[in-house]
Amino acid sequence: MTARLRRFLGRADTRRAARRALWVLVAGCPGFYVFRYVTGDDVMALYSLFGALPLAMFCEVPGDARERTRTLLGALPVGWVLVTAGTLLAVRSWAAACGMFVVGFAISYCGVGGPRVAGLATAFQLFYVLPCFPPYAPDTLDSRLAGLTLGIVLAALAERLLFPDPDPVPYRIRLADAAAAVADRGRAAADRLAAGADGPDTTREPAERAVEAARLSRVPTAERPASPSAHDHALNHVRALLRQASDQLDRLFTDAAAPHPAAPATVSLLRHTEDGLRAAAGALRAGILPERPGTLPAALAAFDAARAGTVPGAPAARLRQDAVARAAAVAALLAGKATRIVLGERPADDRAGFFGYATTPAPVLWWCRLRLHLTPHSVHLQNALRIAVALAAARLLVGGLDLSHGFWVLLATLSMMRTSAADTRATLGPAFVGTLAGAVAAAVLLGLVGDVPAVYAALMPVVILVGFTVAPPLGPAATQAVFSLTFVLAFTQFVTPEWSLSGVRLVDVLIGGAVGALASLLAWPHGGHGELRRDVTAFLTEGAAACRTVIALLGDGRTSRAPLRAARQAMLLAEASYLQHRMERAGRRHAAEPPWGAALATGYDLVHGGELLLTGRHGRGTGPLPEAAAGELAALAGRVADGTRRAAAALRAGDGPGGAAPPGAEAPCPAAESSPLRHVAGLPAGVTGADALLVADAEAWLTGVARDLARLR
Repeated sequence: MTARLRRFLGRADTRRAARRALWVLVAGCPGFYVFRYVTGDDVMALYSLFGALPLAMFCEVPGDARERTRTLLGALPVGWVLVTAGTLLAVRSWAAACGMFVVGFAISYCGVGGPRVAGLATAFQLFYVLPCFPPYAPDTLDSRLAGLTLGIVLAALAERLLFPDPDPVPYRIRLADAAAAVADRGRAAADRLAAGADGPDTTREPAERAVEAARLSRVPTAERPASPSAHDHALNHVRALLRQASDQLDRLFTDAAAPHPAAPATVSLLRHTEDGLRAAAGALRAGILPERPGTLPAALAAFDAARAGTVPGAPAARLRQDAVARAAAVAALLAGKATRIVLGERPADDRAGFFGYATTPAPVLWWCRLRLHLTPHSVHLQNALRIAVALAAARLLVGGLDLSHGFWVLLATLSMMRTSAADTRATLGPAFVGTLAGAVAAAVLLGLVGDVPAVYAALMPVVILVGFTVAPPLGPAATQAVFSLTFVLAFTQFVTPEWSLSGVRLVDVLIGGAVGALASLLAWPHGGHGELRRDVTAFLTEGAAACRTVIALLGDGRTSRAPLRAARQAMLLAEASYLQHRMERAGRRHAAEPPWGAALATGYDLVHGGELLLTGRHGRGTGPLPEAAAGELAALAGRVADGTRRAAAALRAGDGPGGAAPPGAEAPCPAAESSPLRHVAGLPAGVTGADALLVADAEAWLTGVARDLARLR
């Protein structure tokens, strides 16, 4: 038994729960006891306790210790507004319920701004919930705000000075690891092409692991770069560009038709690509801007100049190999520029708009993010409406039934409701069992002790410290039991203790849980899984349109970029649905489901690869391509777009990407590396120089997307 206890206490989750329990104790109890038993101000005591407890119990604040302190102290003015609103709207049940709807929706929806806001959402909602119940006492607002202020300040100080969580590994370190691994792959590709011999590929698996580790679905929710800030935009940009560079380097290994050895200029460019990626990795790891821009821009310009003279009569395989190597170099170059934005640099001029977010004012970025998710198909909007309706309904129910402890009803609704009906049902059982156990324990305690407040005052810190250390690792039922016992011990110090108080807590939890379950059942019950199929297929469909648009822009330069913008918006909605789906318990139980990750990767190649292609045109102007070359590319783009739409249709029908094509569909999309470069290899005449290089790069991108589609099938 002693050895088992020692192992339990030595577990990482137990140690983390112990730190959280100490945080709750030090932040919540001092103000409560001073105001309750020294100054006799019960209002300040209650609000000091509930100013600290939501932050310590329910919040996951991202960042290092300094960032977490700023975030917690930044919650103070928001708390003042919410407590004031709750106090003033408590005059009528309908007014409090309307306020609950507005507050619940606004706070939940602002979670689109990333984990810093989403991590505080439960605390913000509780800051409104507590004062929005009777008695209607606006004259106590000053005591409420003073108690809240002390609770939040104590929570920030205790977390920073006494029991801070270890600083997480910054996301940029994950990107640094990925950049270093892709750099290794670039070196291996250069060595392989220089030697002209096929050897064992030992860099693919480490590079794939490192790039996969940087995917948002593999990162803890609190540490994802999901805010609209330029910093987080740039982090996501680096991730996408590293994926693009890795995919292009992979093609240099898998293209059996590529000539060996490669041209010296190609090998040299890959060497410089490796150097650029290593410089980005070092800067991300150190968190310091590199002093020099690097040699990759000059190497890329020299490569383009050397390649221009080799176009006439060059074999198609050599042209495609050079185009793929150039695409990897461009991705590495832009990853380096995005890295500089991550580290604080802001480009003075970005006429292509590739890094336009870096110079866009923060309020505009926030507005664009909020507007993007104002669609019924956004999981963020669905979650916000579901929570708002459930909280407002619970508040109306409390007022209609005249429940004496309505706060517990809304707390149960908040703590038990999940993003899908299946997950909510899975939560209700342990919650009810835990509440029943806690209520029984509290009833026995109240019956044995009676009206002796000193005993409850002495027991509450012990229950907090021991209970919240042991219960979280044991599961939700144990945690709910400790919650119930703690709240009963707190409230019995304000009123005459009665054993029926534990029964009231049980009834309130049943009511609150039922409201949350009903809301989850009626409003978008499938959660992220319900929207994922629609959003991924929409992303692929918009990506197919963007594919044609990119080629049209290369052809005449006058086509609208609207399809590209629509594809990027569809990408963000699909990412949000996929991330929520991965977090849902029900989603993890689907053993046989379509390869959502591979489908998203195909869409990324369409969007990011097309954007990369448009950023550089080998020094040529914006004039049209020769008609024959433009026609060849348009035909190939049409075949790729048709293949993408077929994959989307199969996903939409539930057949998976390899399902039957719809009636009237054209022939399958060309497999990877199968489309000849007739228009560059000498037919038609007159396509030379920069035009030929641009066409070769466009063909390499399109056959790369076709390769993704072949893997998806």
